[in-house]
Amino acid sequence: MRAALLLVALLAGCGSPPARYLVGDPYRMGGTWSYPREDFSLMETGLAARHTVAGWSSPTANGEAWSDGRALAAHRTLQLPAVVAVTNLENGRTLLVRVNDRGPVNPGRVIGLSGRAATLLGIPAGGSAHVRIAVDGERSRALSDSVPGRAATTVPIEAAPRAVVAAESLDAPPGARSAAPARAAAPVRQAAAESVATPPADLPLPETVAQAAPSPGRVMLEAGTLSRPEAAARLAARIPGARVEAFGPRRDQQFRVRLGPFDSVAQADTALERTLAAGVSGARILVD
Repeated sequence: MRAALLLVALLAGCGSPPARYLVGDPYRMGGTWSYPREDFSLMETGLAARHTVAGWSSPTANGEAWSDGRALAAHRTLQLPAVVAVTNLENGRTLLVRVNDRGPVNPGRVIGLSGRAATLLGIPAGGSAHVRIAVDGERSRALSDSVPGRAATTVPIEAAPRAVVAAESLDAPPGARSAAPARAAAPVRQAAAESVATPPADLPLPETVAQAAPSPGRVMLEAGTLSRPEAAARLAARIPGARVEAFGPRRDQQFRVRLGPFDSVAQADTALERTLAAGVSGARILVD
């Protein structure tokens, strides 16, 4: 028994990178490029599915341990970790989840959920659901504040000696206007910051499911949003069945290129595959 426990301890300490806060560079997954960025106010809709990893306790993109028994999630572009409220629009359930991995691999899914999160939200294994996701800014900023390199301790550094300088006040030249006396220069700082490599805090999230009325929407495909109607028309011409929709105030109108609504998720997935194959890399499935 003691030998087995020792082996587990050794395996836990071998080869796994330390957990860290991560935004990261652009990357290619599932045939499409993603461009991560820090965003504390993101709100979007789309389809959610279960996120699968190589094995239980496998390291995630930011070095944390994945557990299918916790309310965790994967997102393609959000900073890691982040806290997101996921609402299943089909049954009205909302749950807070910790986003700590990249994904889903399927570009037609807006978020990948652990088994625990999917179960609490009522999403069956192998299925998908209409969802709305909204970043919890307060909790996500608390995680951001624990970034290695943002927390700091001070290391004393002696200031360089300064020679004594004599100064003398002179009368202003004729016609010159007098100015207010200059402020005293800020004192030389006596310390420099040194980064402290502390992992992002593992904030406990309540596994509390909030219940509201269901509000399922229409499954749409959006190929892009442009500021000029002629550019939107050229994009729509590349995609069979696409149309241009104007929205927003007249003086600041935008033009989005869309297909749908679709009768099934399978139809939306097929349309997305065709659109991506036509070279429209920014296409995505959303729920309107």
